[in-house]
Amino acid sequence: MKDGIHPDYHEITILMTDGTSYKTRSTYGKEGDTLRLEIDPKSHPAWTGGQQRLLDTGGQLARFNRRFQNFGPKRAQ
Repeated sequence: MKDGIHPDYHEITILMTDGTSYKTRSTYGKEGDTLRLEIDPKSHPAWTGGQQRLLDTGGQLARFNRRFQNFGPKRAQ
Protein backbone atom coordinates (compact mmCIF):
# COMPACT_ATOMS: atom_id res chain seq x y z
CA MET A 1 0.00 0.00 0.00
CA LYS A 2 1.14 3.54 -0.68
CA ASP A 3 1.80 5.70 2.34
CA GLY A 4 -0.45 8.70 3.05
CA ILE A 5 -3.30 7.95 0.61
CA HIS A 6 -5.55 5.75 2.75
CA PRO A 7 -8.04 7.17 5.30
CA ASP A 8 -7.60 6.43 9.00
CA TYR A 9 -9.51 3.26 9.93
CA HIS A 10 -10.49 3.29 13.62
CA GLU A 11 -13.12 2.16 16.14
CA ILE A 12 -16.39 4.15 16.50
CA THR A 13 -19.72 3.59 18.26
CA ILE A 14 -22.98 3.24 16.30
CA LEU A 15 -26.08 4.47 18.20
CA MET A 16 -29.35 2.96 16.93
CA THR A 17 -32.73 4.74 17.05
CA ASP A 18 -33.88 2.67 20.05
CA GLY A 19 -30.83 3.66 22.11
CA THR A 20 -28.81 0.47 21.69
CA SER A 21 -25.24 0.80 20.50
CA TYR A 22 -22.36 -1.28 19.23
CA LYS A 23 -18.74 -0.73 18.31
CA THR A 24 -17.35 -1.17 14.81
CA ARG A 25 -14.43 0.01 12.72
CA SER A 26 -14.90 2.79 10.16
CA THR A 27 -13.31 5.76 8.43
CA TYR A 28 -16.10 8.00 9.82
CA GLY A 29 -14.93 10.83 12.11
CA LYS A 30 -12.12 10.10 14.48
CA GLU A 31 -11.31 7.43 17.07
CA GLY A 32 -14.10 7.14 19.66
CA ASP A 33 -16.74 9.20 17.76
CA THR A 34 -20.42 8.20 17.87
CA LEU A 35 -22.52 7.86 14.70
CA ARG A 36 -26.20 8.46 15.56
CA LEU A 37 -28.60 6.83 13.09
CA GLU A 38 -31.95 8.40 12.17
CA ILE A 39 -33.10 5.32 10.27
CA ASP A 40 -31.86 1.81 10.96
CA PRO A 41 -33.02 -1.79 10.39
CA LYS A 42 -35.17 -1.63 13.53
CA SER A 43 -37.20 1.39 12.32
CA HIS A 44 -37.15 1.33 8.49
CA PRO A 45 -40.25 -0.15 6.79
CA ALA A 46 -38.09 -2.09 4.31
CA TRP A 47 -36.89 -4.30 7.20
CA THR A 48 -39.93 -4.12 9.50
CA GLY A 49 -42.60 -4.89 6.93
CA GLY A 50 -44.02 -1.36 7.06
CA GLN A 51 -45.33 -1.67 10.62
CA GLN A 52 -43.50 1.35 12.05
CA ARG A 53 -43.69 5.00 10.98
CA LEU A 54 -40.69 6.98 9.77
CA LEU A 55 -39.72 9.96 11.89
CA ASP A 56 -40.00 13.25 9.99
CA THR A 57 -36.93 14.98 11.39
CA GLY A 58 -36.59 17.78 8.86
CA GLY A 59 -40.17 18.24 7.67
CA GLN A 60 -39.27 16.62 4.35
CA LEU A 61 -41.91 13.89 4.63
CA ALA A 62 -44.65 16.44 5.42
CA ARG A 63 -43.49 18.65 2.54
CA PHE A 64 -43.51 15.66 0.15
CA ASN A 65 -47.01 14.62 1.24
CA ARG A 66 -48.31 18.19 0.88
CA ARG A 67 -46.73 18.57 -2.57
CA PHE A 68 -48.11 15.32 -3.97
CA GLN A 69 -51.41 15.04 -2.10
CA ASN A 70 -53.48 15.41 -5.32
CA PHE A 71 -51.24 13.20 -7.44
CA GLY A 72 -52.68 9.95 -8.77
CA PRO A 73 -56.02 8.69 -10.04
CA LYS A 74 -59.10 10.69 -9.10
CA ARG A 75 -61.50 8.90 -6.77
CA ALA A 76 -65.21 8.65 -7.60
CA GLN A 77 -67.45 10.30 -5.06
